[in-house]
Amino acid sequence: MVVDSTPVTIIGTLIQGYSVQRQVTFKSGYIETSRESLCARCRGFMGLCGKKVCPILIKAKTFIDLKALSRDEIAGSAPPGVFIGSYGYPKVLAGPLIPPVSGDTMHMDSEAWLGDSFDRILQNRFQLVRSKSVMDIHSASDPEGMLEKIQGMVLSDRPVDTEASFEKKPDTRVSFSMREAPTGPSADLKAFTVVDNPSVPRKVDRIVSDTDYRAAPGIAELYDSGISQRQITRLLSVGLLGVKPNRKLVPTAWSVTAVDDIIGKAIADRVRYHPTIDQYLVFRAEALANNVVVLLMPTSWMFEGLELWHASAPNFKCDSDFELYEGRKEYASNIAGAYYAARAPVLGYLDRIGRQAGAIVFMEVKNEWIPLGVWRFRELTKEALTGTPQTFDTLGIAIAAISRLLYSPIKPWLAASSLYRYLRQQRKLTDFFSGSE
Repeated sequence: MVVDSTPVTIIGTLIQGYSVQRQVTFKSGYIETSRESLCARCRGFMGLCGKKVCPILIKAKTFIDLKALSRDEIAGSAPPGVFIGSYGYPKVLAGPLIPPVSGDTMHMDSEAWLGDSFDRILQNRFQLVRSKSVMDIHSASDPEGMLEKIQGMVLSDRPVDTEASFEKKPDTRVSFSMREAPTGPSADLKAFTVVDNPSVPRKVDRIVSDTDYRAAPGIAELYDSGISQRQITRLLSVGLLGVKPNRKLVPTAWSVTAVDDIIGKAIADRVRYHPTIDQYLVFRAEALANNVVVLLMPTSWMFEGLELWHASAPNFKCDSDFELYEGRKEYASNIAGAYYAARAPVLGYLDRIGRQAGAIVFMEVKNEWIPLGVWRFRELTKEALTGTPQTFDTLGIAIAAISRLLYSPIKPWLAASSLYRYLRQQRKLTDFFSGSE
């Protein structure tokens, strides 16, 4: 991953109405780059793993339809996916994701992939041609030409038939990212046409058309109305949300985390009014070389995300970010997008059951993992919370149970956990009255 040395504000002023207290300025991509796996940094040609040939890229070539990509034009049903880059910000590379096939292609950009194999996910992603055109982020408020067509396509909740021509035939190299799903071949976009009429949900049409409606409440309303989070992220990326003069293109990686955070904040405002649970609950889900364990505790709202990579063995290192009842005021810079991806579904679960709780999410990344994006933690946390929990009366017994659900020692997790230390040291009001009579 190339690290952009230009300081940028990742979340905050990009979205009008989103709390400026949550801004953080840093070198774009630095935090994720310092933590991501070898293959995300290597991109298949640096040999960081010691192998002469990258097995992922060798396999990727079998998924790419080279015959369909041998021309400088393409026609197919867009999912309707879009990719907005961050390099060169505020002038970025943007364009639709188009496969050389027609029909139902929503699975290529849906993030509903927990039941799929690595091969199946890569096959889906590498069929999408990432078209690129240089656009100024501010052009979203008054789009014309190609951007106007892209915005129209993204309004749809179904595949849209499209045609595109490129400056030259697509480059078949693929790329990986920490926060976004892998992307396939790419090409500089010359012309783009939307062939059929997009299927636009009524709620999407109303909120996008309201150019006086701030982005944050718009995102929350779309989510509460059942619009998929993937579509909401696309709408934000292409600058279709917010007060008209403030609408901007938002790099896809940033919009993924921004939407997770905004949704989480909106739900937390409701959860804080619910009564607390009365036991310790433990949930678990595992897929795609990732293991997620969720601990819910009978306390007021607080949250911590813990992330441990097996690649750090034998001296396992666990990273942590947390918040107490009032929430965070700064970006979760230790585990970055994974924090917000895991927090939102925990809050969603608590809101559905009408309860409040403290939560610690243990996110374990095994050595077989390849970069797929932070969606996996969001979906795994959701999946875990659909199951029947184990219930416990004390924190100690709950932690003992969690230790049996992890593939790594419990000690580094607990050493990194601020909430675990807080709860162990916190005294109850009844402690001050014991033995007073």
